[in-house]
Amino acid sequence: MKYGFIRAAAATPDVKAADCGYNTQNIIKCINEACDKNAELAVFPELVVTGYTCGDLFSQRRLIKAAYESMNEIKKSTEGKNIVVVVGFPFEYNCNLYNCGAVLYNGRTLAVVPKSFLPNYNEFYEMRWFREALKETIIIDFLGEKIPFGTNVVVKSSYMPEFALGVEICEDLWSVIPPSLNHALAGATIIANPSAGNEITGKDVYRKSLVEGQSARIIGGYVYACAGGGESTTDVVYSGHNLICENGITLNESERFKNGIIYGDIDVYKMESERQRNTSFRTDESNYTVVKFDFKPNSCDINRFVDPKPFVPKDLKKRAKRCEEIINIQAYGLKKRIEHIGCENVVIGISGGLDSTQALIVTSRAFELLNMDKKGIIAVTMPCFGTTDRTYNNAVSLVKELGATLVEVNIKNAVMQHFEDIGHNPDIHDLTYENSQARERTMVLMNMASKYKGFVVGTGDLSELALGWATYNGDHMSMYGVNCSIPKTLIKYLIQYVADTTDDDKLREILKDILDTPVSPELLPPDEKGEIAQITEDVVGPYELHDFFLYNMMRLAYEPDKIFYMACIAFKGVYEKAVIYKWLRNFYWRFFSQQFKRSCLPDGPKVGSVSLSPRGDWRMPSDASVGEWMKILDEIKKENGYM
Repeated sequence: MKYGFIRAAAATPDVKAADCGYNTQNIIKCINEACDKNAELAVFPELVVTGYTCGDLFSQRRLIKAAYESMNEIKKSTEGKNIVVVVGFPFEYNCNLYNCGAVLYNGRTLAVVPKSFLPNYNEFYEMRWFREALKETIIIDFLGEKIPFGTNVVVKSSYMPEFALGVEICEDLWSVIPPSLNHALAGATIIANPSAGNEITGKDVYRKSLVEGQSARIIGGYVYACAGGGESTTDVVYSGHNLICENGITLNESERFKNGIIYGDIDVYKMESERQRNTSFRTDESNYTVVKFDFKPNSCDINRFVDPKPFVPKDLKKRAKRCEEIINIQAYGLKKRIEHIGCENVVIGISGGLDSTQALIVTSRAFELLNMDKKGIIAVTMPCFGTTDRTYNNAVSLVKELGATLVEVNIKNAVMQHFEDIGHNPDIHDLTYENSQARERTMVLMNMASKYKGFVVGTGDLSELALGWATYNGDHMSMYGVNCSIPKTLIKYLIQYVADTTDDDKLREILKDILDTPVSPELLPPDEKGEIAQITEDVVGPYELHDFFLYNMMRLAYEPDKIFYMACIAFKGVYEKAVIYKWLRNFYWRFFSQQFKRSCLPDGPKVGSVSLSPRGDWRMPSDASVGEWMKILDEIKKENGYM
């Protein structure tokens, strides 16, 4: 598929115990169906060719010969098809029988992988018929081909090496040290697990947590295909519980007790990126046999949910938990700084906007944790040319309701004096006009901090830092920036969470009006109606787009074309593709050109997986070239005809 996605299928066909002909027909039927759905990997259950529940029939030569005949037929059915197929079958070698998974592609057998751990407890007694895997991988003759036979095998695409497949079988996953751990360290980005776990009460929950957990541990994809209806129910029942997971997240899960196929698009580029970022993930394929094959991804579009707000949990309970956790991280970070300095006061600029509101909420909680008088929170409102009655009144009301000390410093005269000093015409509303106000406010806050023997709490957020939407040595600077790793899209939900959980009706009313106020630095005079004239998103673009770009560039290391592709899916019906392109280009230009502001950021707490702190997550030259990224953006422009 496009941009590093592999469409995986977990298939549970109808089977009959010991009827290889019937089973083979249904396996081939599923392969064809998966191909029609553009699947590039199909995984079938354990011993699906014969059925898992054949019992002592596994000692019958007729059954094993029939299984070989079936495997030859299944292999031939893959000719001309761009799909890797993993099929469970019994394989006899040197008078021993092995429970195996065969990896097939385009009429070839790439490898046969035996099961490492055989369950022999309770309802399981595989050691009665099968042997555990050989300790070493050997080359064998199988259906007219010389192929590797062993556990330590990774099958890798020559064209797309990020698609690398390892196989473990059922109980292998439940063992103390699953083979998939070594497969992943040898480069496998996806694990196929042909399985035949029976169903008992509650086992599905544990099974799902196990598959999710293993996909997270290996930082990879995991395709679990389980035996289902048609297996013998003499003593147990099989439900066909299939799972496709990616790095701890379930992409798709089958309905139990219903045979069929599920699909999931696994992002192997993402897995490679995550592994590269994780320095404890140390790849070593020295003890492995790597089988190359000529696979090329299909050109179809992906079919998976793309979250337009990756920083914001969709589930309300998870979101509430996340919001509480973030506010606590912010507050405890600030609490430690106050304790360390030993001051009784902090100074914070209040505008009536989202960022300063969140910073004041956090500061209030930090003072509560310290059992300090909130009068020590010196909240300074500094009205000037662009201040509207709405934001001013909200700022004043919020400070009073939280019990902080309100100080008002009107900076109009000071800024006008500054214009006179530097010879700037105040009728020219340019960058000098705006930045003079921002720097005057910062000077007031810094000097107020000296006066009150405290320090300045910064209010700027992650989205602004990414875009450089801050005045250098103006609102860009503070002694401790509590919002430094919180994106704009998330700040809204943090404030909403406080509004929803507070018992203070007046505070709730104030916060909701702040949430309804357009985002603006208020550096230009209001319009004729006294409303905000300068809307930030009209200038830099929608924050929901920029936060999406930031997450996918920083967290997942996606290239511009993939980010554009994903954004067009995530925001379909919200923004035209041309609009998404415009702001994506703007994002990259601003991100690279504004790094110098991030290179000297004040301290602040990391709350999520994306941070731009120069001391932790992001070290980038301030003069790095954006050229390579612009090349990709130019190609997008050319392909789509954007002007």
